[in-house]
Amino acid sequence: MTTAEPLRIGILGAARISGLSLVGPARTRGRADAFAAEHGVERVLGSYAEVIGDPEVEVVYNPLANGLHGPWNLAALAAGKHVLSEKPSASNTEEATEVRDAAAKAGTVFMEGFHYLFHPVTRRLHELLGSGELGELRHVETMVAMPAPPGSDPRWSLPLAGGALMDLGCYSLHAQATLAPWAGGPPRLVTARGGARQGAPEVDEWLDAELAFPGGATGSARCHMAYGDFRMSLRIVGSRGEATAVNFVQPHLDDRVLVRTPAGERTEELGKRSSYTYQLEAYATHLRHGAPLPLDAEDALTAMSLIDACYRTAGFPPRPRTALPASG
Repeated sequence: MTTAEPLRIGILGAARISGLSLVGPARTRGRADAFAAEHGVERVLGSYAEVIGDPEVEVVYNPLANGLHGPWNLAALAAGKHVLSEKPSASNTEEATEVRDAAAKAGTVFMEGFHYLFHPVTRRLHELLGSGELGELRHVETMVAMPAPPGSDPRWSLPLAGGALMDLGCYSLHAQATLAPWAGGPPRLVTARGGARQGAPEVDEWLDAELAFPGGATGSARCHMAYGDFRMSLRIVGSRGEATAVNFVQPHLDDRVLVRTPAGERTEELGKRSSYTYQLEAYATHLRHGAPLPLDAEDALTAMSLIDACYRTAGFPPRPRTALPASG
């Protein structure tokens, strides 16, 4: 669905994920100019604060390092902007609570970028549960893993709220939480264990969490940021059958849903259009036409609370929050 008027989006940074910008800076002006030339950005500003303060910017998109999500989300909300933030919305539950409260005070639209939820792959899994074809939900398995990024990558930085659970495991947990309508309610953490990055005892290289749903179903949510290859699967087991999304996080790479029931086995291909495109269209349609959104600041707080619970149970501290320089 197209919108009557394009959104004017300000991007904080020129990260690879920032393919949707109209206005944005980067850590260096040269990098920002190069990004703008490549992606057709209308204009480049000199700082994140300038983007947030620009009266023409309606929406601030925040794809910065994890530790910079919370403070810049709060700054954007304080400026009265709508915010689309990469996940997680903050570094810890305390900060996510502040983001939730700031969004309510601002009266603007805050959404955490769990883009996978908008793709037909995930929607199809939910349809299979809702139709009854799989029967009652019994078990869920999520695995989100990737080869290790370089040691200098901010995803390994504790001060920048790094760790496998923050970068990858948030998908594993969130995908299970979205099954609450068919599981009697949201899951609770039963136990969690993890392994630390060598030389960084407070940064998780991998983490496994076991969950339980009110209706009796169980969940296994795994993540690993130094794995042998990429694995991003979601398997739903019901009393009458099961369905697996081969790559629910990146369905543009593999859009298959494998369904197995007593009637037989089949493979459904749901399309390789980017989940980020579906997400942005849904966000824009909400802002322009009031269409409902499945995610808000309350959902982001719930997700962050489960992440912190996993960290504590597995023996890791919640991620520290980042303070912005006085100059912004």
